[in-house]
Amino acid sequence: MRKVVSVVEVEGEGLQALMGEKVILFCMNYFYAGTLAGVNDDCVLLEDGGIVYETGEFTEKAWKDFQKIGSVYVRIASIEAFAKGK
Repeated sequence: MRKVVSVVEVEGEGLQALMGEKVILFCMNYFYAGTLAGVNDDCVLLEDGGIVYETGEFTEKAWKDFQKIGSVYVRIASIEAFAKGK
């Protein structure tokens, strides 16, 4: 049997590591993209954000269908995955 015997908290991992970067958030209902400008316990702030209705090829320089909203807050509880964006 293997057991975890110690837990180390590492600062600057996860969403915090992407602050100031363009990101895409894969959420329960929509995909959101923009520049990650803020993170707290409940939500994240995307500047120049919007909804990505169709990604297109991930190797392309722009999303195929991106509808700009401006600044948008996304609840962390809705985020299923995240990555650097375009």
